[in-house]
Amino acid sequence: MKSKNPDYASETSRILSEAPFISDLGIETVGFEPGSCVTTLTIRAKHLQQDGFVHAAVQAAIADHTAGAAASTLIGADERVLTAEFKVNLLRTARGERLNCFARVLKPGSHLTVVESEVYCEDLEKSILVSKATISVAVVKIR
Repeated sequence: MKSKNPDYASETSRILSEAPFISDLGIETVGFEPGSCVTTLTIRAKHLQQDGFVHAAVQAAIADHTAGAAASTLIGADERVLTAEFKVNLLRTARGERLNCFARVLKPGSHLTVVESEVYCEDLEKSILVSKATISVAVVKIR
């Protein structure tokens, strides 16, 4: 895929580093390129629900934000992305040391972009797919 913005890395980096909620969760950037993004989260007690599994909202947040960053790699310099809709399938319980999220644009568009995110839970022995999301991202002009 090809970006409309030759300086897409600056905008994508801004999205990944300047969102207060995402920073508070501890989501970190692994890398990105046009049409995709990878993030990670070291699991802490604050990310767990009452039975010790990673909360569904944490999985939704990493899937959504990583998808938005992937979509942002393709937009113009005068555009921004906003989530319009998302669906998360929680496939199995998540308990481990880290979440890794891989997002890729399925269909770029001038008004709506569709992205898929996969969230894996990792420990010392394995990495398993725990949730999968489909996110529709609106592309809006800022000027």
